[in-house]
Amino acid sequence: MASSKMSFKIILAVVAAGIMSFAGVVIETSMNITFPTLMQEFGINTSTVQWMTTIYLLVVSIVIPLSAILKRNFKTKNLFITANLLFILGIGLDIIAPNFSLLLLGRVVQGMGTGIALPLMFNIILEQVPESKIGLMMGVGNLITAIAPAVGPTFGGVVVSSIGWRYIFVILLPLLVLSLLMGLFAIEQKSEINKAKFDLISLMLIMVTFLGLVIGFSSMGDGQVLSLKVILPIIVGILGMIILYQRSTHIENPIVNLNVLKNKGFAGHVLVFFILQFETLGLSFILPNYIQIVNHKSATIAGLVVLPGAVIGALFAPFSGKILDNFGPKPPMLSGLCFGVISLILFVTFSMHLSDTLVLIFYVVYMICIGLSFGNFMTNGLKQLKRHENSDGNAVFTTVQQISGAIATSIISAVITISQVSHKSLGEVGSTALGSKNALIVLLVLIVIAALVTFKMLVFKKSAK
Repeated sequence: MASSKMSFKIILAVVAAGIMSFAGVVIETSMNITFPTLMQEFGINTSTVQWMTTIYLLVVSIVIPLSAILKRNFKTKNLFITANLLFILGIGLDIIAPNFSLLLLGRVVQGMGTGIALPLMFNIILEQVPESKIGLMMGVGNLITAIAPAVGPTFGGVVVSSIGWRYIFVILLPLLVLSLLMGLFAIEQKSEINKAKFDLISLMLIMVTFLGLVIGFSSMGDGQVLSLKVILPIIVGILGMIILYQRSTHIENPIVNLNVLKNKGFAGHVLVFFILQFETLGLSFILPNYIQIVNHKSATIAGLVVLPGAVIGALFAPFSGKILDNFGPKPPMLSGLCFGVISLILFVTFSMHLSDTLVLIFYVVYMICIGLSFGNFMTNGLKQLKRHENSDGNAVFTTVQQISGAIATSIISAVITISQVSHKSLGEVGSTALGSKNALIVLLVLIVIAALVTFKMLVFKKSAK
């Protein structure tokens, strides 16, 4: 865009779409705190209550890849209204749900709304924000979604212990109504509608892919990594992904154009983005459990210990986007990953004796990494593509973000569970500390890989244009 000015309406439109993404993540992370309460109230077991998260992630993962073709076929405002009303309907169902089945249905409907809303926010930024401000606004978008995991556990813990789990939904309802009103006023149509044929076979393959991957990895949580209920769904999911890729690259109007992954610069950014999301969700599982089981603190204290780091990381996001706009990708992305590697080295070194204070300090260091680098990998990755490919690239990034989160929690949970089972002689505290150490070693190896890939992309190789 020639103009560097950004209208108030564009900012309002980004915030309106961002509120839905924020609400979706807040509910997901805060509901984890309610699992014991839900199990008691509805008379269900641990594996059943986990579907509150699993089914939501599954629906979001299936809907997000449709975002590119939805953008081509429907007006942005119509998509926004649909997403918002679905979310409000889902929340309404969960507020009144007399049984667990209706509660799950509400989560399905919310997942549909979030699946449309999350890529919509970034599509608005990529399409309507001046190029000189894209880094800043992508940072704002990532701030909106990054602050949610910080708020979620503490919010959930306080609400559940004071007024009851249903008020998690009640409190967020006015926020969604405000989002709807803002979007109705601010969202404008900038791109032309180019009707594209909807490929039903690709949709079925997307469903098979994510059904297999989400169910397979979710089944890892009990530590039986090599069981049939884990391996079979994952194999089905991988086969679905391979067939989907082949079909997408050979038909005229794919649901999502996976040819963008042939761009090595883009693919490299997607890989590091995947790893960073894995790291973040992995730590968000390890640290609260460590604080509660090893350090014998409450869920509320656990949430408060990780809150400063999460808030700092979120606040860094727009700042780092501005650095990218002014100085390019190297300063924020490379320095960010240095902070990440340092933090994981510290976590591993002190893993058997992590006081709450050390957790807080090391997590702040890690979240500076996320604040400096995470959103910029998406921003700079999309710059590797042609402008008309941005919606497809955005669909890839947001899909990867969701599936990485689902996989991370399951794998890290399995690593800790296996250690707990294998070292029962250490007791619950000792085996959990050892399991956490092993999980942190996995995260350290992954972030070193991410740093090496980034160094190769930005230092040894010129970015593809």
